[in-house]
Amino acid sequence: MAKIHAGATLTPGFREFLPPWVARQPWYRGSGVPALSPVGFFRFEDPAGEVGVETHLLAHGADLYHVPMTYRGAPLAGAAPGALVGTTEHSVLGARWVYDAEADPVWRDRVLDLVRTGGVADPSGRGGVGPAGARGEPLGPVTDGARVELVRLPTPGVPEPGPDVVGLVTGTWRPGGPGAEAVGGCLVVVRRAA
Repeated sequence: MAKIHAGATLTPGFREFLPPWVARQPWYRGSGVPALSPVGFFRFEDPAGEVGVETHLLAHGADLYHVPMTYRGAPLAGAAPGALVGTTEHSVLGARWVYDAEADPVWRDRVLDLVRTGGVADPSGRGGVGPAGARGEPLGPVTDGARVELVRLPTPGVPEPGPDVVGLVTGTWRPGGPGAEAVGGCLVVVRRAA
């Protein structure tokens, strides 16, 4: 299991490299570089203990962005152009390559496992925001060839799944801060293999 290093720092930090990357994405609704406010975080564990997998729920104005990322000790072979969010120096682990998790097979495997087992994501251990979480909801047989669709702009509520949907990942977050009421919605849709 990947270990959380309490008190570790990243240089540069997320507030420096993440907003410019979000601004370049086709799903970004704003203009210019956003001022992203954290709403919640959660993690998935890599059984091999090699890859960090963390999801950031970030607000910019009225929009909420779902940004899962993976952290690797070396570049991801075969990564799609634009999948690298940035490189940073972890105060304990050294150089880290941070990827858009949608491009990383470790994230995909963790999502499919969460749905198959009806599992729950791990808390991230980050302070300053309300607790956030994610839960897998199996709705049918989930095969390795299943299509994983990330919901980049989650909204409250869970849509009625279509006939090809075999699972969902639903989440909760607290946009009003730690003491505010929790909001829930769909974060990932898993569809039957084509």
